[in-house]
Amino acid sequence: MSTNQDIIDIEMMQQAINLAKLGRFTTTPNPNVGCVLTRGSEIVGRGYHQKAGQGHAEVNALREAGHLAQGATAYVTLEPCSHFGRTPPCAQGLIDAGIVRVVIAMTDPNPKVAGRGITMLEQAGIEVKSGVLTAQARELNPGFLKRMEHKRPFVSVKLGSTIDGCSALNDGTSQWITGSEARVDVQQWRAQHCAILTGSATVVADNPSLNLRWAEIGRVSDVIKEQELRQPIRIVIDSRNQVMPEHKMVGIKSPIILVRRIKDTLQWPSHVEQLVMPGDGAIDLNRLMSILANREINSIWVEAGQTLCGALLEANLVDKIIIYQAPKLMGSDNKGLFTLPSVNHMDKLVDLAIDDVRLIGKDIRISATPKRDVK
Repeated sequence: MSTNQDIIDIEMMQQAINLAKLGRFTTTPNPNVGCVLTRGSEIVGRGYHQKAGQGHAEVNALREAGHLAQGATAYVTLEPCSHFGRTPPCAQGLIDAGIVRVVIAMTDPNPKVAGRGITMLEQAGIEVKSGVLTAQARELNPGFLKRMEHKRPFVSVKLGSTIDGCSALNDGTSQWITGSEARVDVQQWRAQHCAILTGSATVVADNPSLNLRWAEIGRVSDVIKEQELRQPIRIVIDSRNQVMPEHKMVGIKSPIILVRRIKDTLQWPSHVEQLVMPGDGAIDLNRLMSILANREINSIWVEAGQTLCGALLEANLVDKIIIYQAPKLMGSDNKGLFTLPSVNHMDKLVDLAIDDVRLIGKDIRISATPKRDVK
């Protein structure tokens, strides 16, 4: 049976979770974290982590509370850090401020923390309660958790299609299947990811910029200012060195990684890196994801053709599929969504769990999670 204190704990943790969401466009590679400080049922301090290298959620909440932090309860969506990183440990900050009780949604899976923050608080005589709204707190940081727990980024594949499942004409033309509202929605998804991944075939066919455009970003402008906009790293799988300096994306000064078998000798601007993965045949996607995780890339937004999307799905690297379906028909001889081996038994179909379905302008956006390995 829930007590009055349990109810307060849930209400305050929900407020901390809402605060954490405000950092979703800016905190990478750090997690989104929110903190609320209370005296009884009165909130005396609020804070969230805004950017790596700047104050963590606890620091910002303590600053707002001032002397009222003495004797207060702290509600934090992620275990307070216990180590010196870009900033001092937050667990020690809570101790020094005179906090008497700390309520935590979830333990930090970062091996540098992983329970040490809780231990530090308890050894200082602070009461600690863990596990309040854990599921909701995990939803704040799918990329950070995937990298910490599985040593690879969280991969979301975005696709645009007609109602009959076509993603492009037979000659590769795909602009524009979906409407302008869907394109604004895509900008908002891009803004929440560390990197955008595509293949050289898409670059050659569409010559995209693959950047964030402030004028098209919609509701994101309610949360951050234009100067705070963080451009995701643009990654191109380019095993045959098809991307050239004159492509549109290269002219935009934000980081680009060209994943190649051999390095070319062309003149590239300083923001372009050639990541060489020697070998024959297709790029080893699992190895690539491991490399990117080691570079603190938490999440990847994929905008690519059916071949690369199919290869990621076959390699069991897809965590989320987001499909924008336009109310149009294209015909059976055009390109589909994924290149996958044909199956001859119904039990070998790729099973998806539908997470969300909604209208975006005139288009339908379907968000789904693959439920099992692709065989």
